[in-house]
Amino acid sequence: MEERSQHYQHDSSRKNYVDQRMQQHNRFYKNIYHILYTINDFTIAVWFLVGSIFFYFESLKTWGVTLFVIASVQFLIKPSIRLVHEFSARKHYGKEYDRTQL
Repeated sequence: MEERSQHYQHDSSRKNYVDQRMQQHNRFYKNIYHILYTINDFTIAVWFLVGSIFFYFESLKTWGVTLFVIASVQFLIKPSIRLVHEFSARKHYGKEYDRTQL
């Protein structure tokens, strides 16, 4: 029973450590990612606008569809960057905590 309690305390302390480090991390990186997300959103808007204009001209419809596909792929970039960043940072800080416990 005591071993289980120690394991729970370790997990709780590790989680608190990782959460605290993530808060500091997020404050630092928030501005960088905000700029990247804004650039991504702006280019998506440009691709959709240009693609929509291309649809008015029969000879440019294929290019319009291509721009729609490119913009749609870019919609996947933003949450993908966020998820990869979140998981890798949490993993890094978890390992950092584990090293301090040795």
